[in-house]
Amino acid sequence: MGAIDTELACIDPAALAATVERELDPLVGRIDRGLYPAAALRALGAQGAFRHHLATQRPDGRRDLVGAIDALGAIGRSCGSSAFMGWCQDACAWYVEQGASETLRRELLPKLASGEVLGGTGMSNPMKYFASIERLALQGTRVPGGWRVSGRLPWVSNLGPDHVFGTAFMPLGPDGAPRTGAGVEVMALVRCDWPGVTMTEVPPFLAMDGTGTYGLAFDEVFVPDDHVLADPIGPWLKRIRNGFVLMQVGIGAGIIEGCVALMRESNLRLGHVNAFLEDGPDQIEDELGALHDRVAVLADAVLDPADARFAEVLTARLMASELTLRATQSAMLHTGAGGYSLASPAQRRLREGYFVAIVTPAIKHLRKELDRLMSAGVR
Repeated sequence: MGAIDTELACIDPAALAATVERELDPLVGRIDRGLYPAAALRALGAQGAFRHHLATQRPDGRRDLVGAIDALGAIGRSCGSSAFMGWCQDACAWYVEQGASETLRRELLPKLASGEVLGGTGMSNPMKYFASIERLALQGTRVPGGWRVSGRLPWVSNLGPDHVFGTAFMPLGPDGAPRTGAGVEVMALVRCDWPGVTMTEVPPFLAMDGTGTYGLAFDEVFVPDDHVLADPIGPWLKRIRNGFVLMQVGIGAGIIEGCVALMRESNLRLGHVNAFLEDGPDQIEDELGALHDRVAVLADAVLDPADARFAEVLTARLMASELTLRATQSAMLHTGAGGYSLASPAQRRLREGYFVAIVTPAIKHLRKELDRLMSAGVR
């Protein structure tokens, strides 16, 4: 292959930690209160933090999903909001690499992998739709050269005026009736600056206000054929769903590691009384290590479309949510009254932890899907 193009190389752990310390650590409080860290995300992307899982964007042609998860963990040790935005970026690029548009793979994917273009994932509503939790929010009508799409998405993150995101819509026939059958929906890549796309700021959240989250209205938005990633969506969805879910483990892992550090720091002064608490740092760290090993095995077959594999992925994701909740609560209890201060990272970690448990797929969503799969005989 010859000399490695440094612009395509993935960032090594030491360099990533240094970048996080330099670019993110000084901003964490402001991000928590609503600052969108575009420059920091682009700096991480420029060093290769968002290309680990993209085989076509690496000089060695390998797909390293564990590397992507570990990179998100390194970001999340500092800032859970930024780890979530990193996952949005990773997911958006994952959609494009696995999609049908050669134009997007050639012209957009390298810019997503490098962080030059930032992207979101508008798949919260579609994923809940496929789990029979919500109706699909967007509908599209076929027109020459593409689709006209209308509807509303209540929350899409990692967005800005020049960003992109992926989402799905229900195709309507000439008579206005939706297509029938399973997996008949259409997946597309949308640009925020397209005519007919309106971005609206959402009310303040308990946490994660710096994540570039907007409500989106689609008013007859023209989506050209070269921005369609899958039509129909069914086979594509089975290819991307394992990676979509597994990479979220990195968000939780980073928050958990940050909590372990807080507990150990607190134990230097309060270890004599913290010893009476459950879920101490060693216990949490051991369980996180076991979860990481489990995820590494699943990552080796990330493109496996089988429902049995997906059930294992959902189980690992559920374990990540539950461990994140335990770790963040334990960090608060370890730090005590000091952790209750608004200036304390412990209370921020608690709020970030709840987000891991409710972001799509939320704990209740995961349990619902696992129940469905088990009821269908998937083992």
